[in-house]
This record gives sequence, structure tokens and C-alpha cells, in this order.
Amino acid sequence: MAHIGIVGGGIIGCATALHLLEQGHSVTVLERDAGGLPASVGNAGILAVPEIDPIARPDMLLSVPKWLLDPLGPLTLRWQDLPALAPWLIRLLLSARAGKVAASRTALLHLMKTAEADHVQLGHLAGISGHMRDTGALTVFDSVAARDKAFAHEADNARLIGCNVEKLDPEEARRRVPALQGAFAGAIFNDGYRTFDYPLTFLRRLQAVLRERATLLDATIASVAQAADGVTVRTEGGREFTFDKLVITAGVWSRRFVADLGLKVLLETERGYNTTFLNPSTTLEMPVFFSEHGFVATPFENALRIGGAVELASPEAPANYKRAAAMRRKMRRYVPDLQEEGGTEWMGRRPSTPDSLPVISLHPRDPRIAFAFGHGHLGLTLSATTGRHVARLLAGERDDALAPFSITRFQ
Repeated sequence: MAHIGIVGGGIIGCATALHLLEQGHSVTVLERDAGGLPASVGNAGILAVPEIDPIARPDMLLSVPKWLLDPLGPLTLRWQDLPALAPWLIRLLLSARAGKVAASRTALLHLMKTAEADHVQLGHLAGISGHMRDTGALTVFDSVAARDKAFAHEADNARLIGCNVEKLDPEEARRRVPALQGAFAGAIFNDGYRTFDYPLTFLRRLQAVLRERATLLDATIASVAQAADGVTVRTEGGREFTFDKLVITAGVWSRRFVADLGLKVLLETERGYNTTFLNPSTTLEMPVFFSEHGFVATPFENALRIGGAVELASPEAPANYKRAAAMRRKMRRYVPDLQEEGGTEWMGRRPSTPDSLPVISLHPRDPRIAFAFGHGHLGLTLSATTGRHVARLLAGERDDALAPFSITRFQ
């Protein structure tokens, strides 16, 4: 068996490590801030299997000008970062062509079909259970026309996924989620969603298993390099490790290591914001999406999280927590009893590719190296599936269905 290094100890890295341990390998995970709060802990905590649509599609592009006019709306662009973002944005526009959208949907559907089963298996590997609840999710709309248009599309997706959707009037929506006392025109219920344990708790449980069965090191990686006897990782502290094989699962910071290894990738951050209320005075029976405004509210045990939106900016740009406040303000239109004080704000960096497809791939010239990053809004949802596929790729198993996720599409 091999000694395999993993650069990045978020949810993707942890899932990959557990699958490699199951194969009998020795695993070392190097994480720049193992006790910190990466994107893996600030997500909405939802297994979003029905979400097979790429972000880049014609209807989204038509909405962009309106969104950009609102600096606190669903999408904003930090204009001083535009030159650096331009290659990614150009590829995003090209990815919105009908044929490309259809191909991306097919590729994401392939991953989603096993996502729930893969998470059950991941829980088994980690010795945990009951970490997902069958809640479904509600999406509310400001107009009947918007609801009916969305319903037709969601019904089509549901047939592909194998779940069910219902069109609801406001009264029925309020019966299922009584806190929705504000004005809205209608809603859609989709039973294909599941809700996880509190995301931080889930990540810490996986990390705890790795501390027992593998090596989990706090280390900021300076560079990676190929060598005749393995793959070398150097830390900013001057330490050096040589592994038989290496997996890059470092989110948006993966792009620097991709460059070290002689490859290219278009990877930027869709920065997202949230507010988490502990022991909230008002809660919900299930996740509620406010899709026309670009955010979602998720109930956890003794907590309520309101988050979402997209901010295109460099990873190092200062946070703009006015975006978190804007989501709370908008939610009070629908949930008037939402408390105004006591929440904790957070900003995270979703690593995103312009075609909305993650990179799940071997190095095209060195099968000792694998890549797993760029999951955008679907990191938690696809983490277990990604970990399983990466372990299979490193074992030498060929899977033609993973071709759309190859890093070679950026070369």
C-alpha cells in the first residue's frame, strides 16, 4: 500500500482520506488551518441532490445586469478585481451555450445519482450515522409566474433525479413552515433535499477520525513538485515530505499547486456570506430557499443559518458583511419574527470553475497525482462522491464518465 498525502483538510480532503484509508493506504493530511473555519463549515448544510443545473446558463445571464445594479443583491463583482477575473468570466459566458449547459447537466447528474448513498457510506467509514435528516426543502416566490416557471424546470430535474416536487399556494406553504408570515405568492416543495448535522460538527467528527487513523498536520504548503521517487510537498515552515501519491484538495488555493505541477486551471472564488443564530427565537421546519434573492435559510439543532449570494472577488479581498445584513433584512419580509440581534456573521470562499463542474481528475502526465476541487455551491453535497472517485482513480480504475471533470479541459 502507498503513503498518500492530501493537501487540504476540508470536507473534500476528509472524504478522500477516509476512502483511501479504507483501501489500506497510509494517509497524511496537510491543512493550513485545521482548527479554523474554512468553506466546509459555512455552507448551508444541505444535501442538494436536485441541483444539477450549472450556474452558467442563458436565464442566469439575462438576470446579471439587474443583479449587478444592486451592490447587496444576489450577485456582485468587486470591480477592482475584474482584470484578474476576466479569463474566468469569459469562459463563464462561453459555458452558457445551450450545448455546453446540457453537457454540464448530464455530468452533474452522474455525480448526483450516487451522492446520498455515498454519504451514507462515508458515515459508515467514519463510524457515524444519523447525520442527515429527510427534510425536503421549500422555495418561496414573489410572483405566481416565477413559481410556475420554476416548477416546470424543477419537475423536469425531479424526473431525472427520482424525487418529487409540489406546487404550493401561500396557505399550504405556511402550514408546513408557520414562520413564513410575510407576503409571497407561492412556493415549491422538493423532497429530494436532505439536511445535515451542523456543518462544523460534521467536519470536526470527520477530522477526529482522521486524527486517530491517519496523520492530520497543521501546515501551510509553499510548493509541490514531482520527483523520481515520489511527489514532494514543502511547507512554509521549511519542512519537506515525499509521498508515493498526492491529492490536491485545497479549494481555491489549489490553483497555485496546479501551476507548480505544470498545468493550468480556471478557478476563482464565489465568496458567500451567512449569519448563524444559536438558540434562535424563530426557527423553520426545513430549509427555505429565497431563490429570487439568492439565499437560503437552514434550521439545525439549536441554530438557524441564513446565507448565500455570490461575490466575485479575489480570495484576499476584505469581507463586506453588509451582504450578510442584507440577507437578514430581506428574510424579515417573509419571516417577520426573525430576531435582529445575536447572530454571528461569516464569509467563505467557494472554489468555482466557470462551467460549474468540479475537477475530479488525475494529472494527465503523472498518475501519482490527483485533483479534487472546484465544487462551487456543491462541495458538501458531492464530497463523499468525490472522495470515492478519487480513491478509485488513484487505484488505477478507469471511469469514462469522469471525463467531463478532467483537468485537461483547461489545458
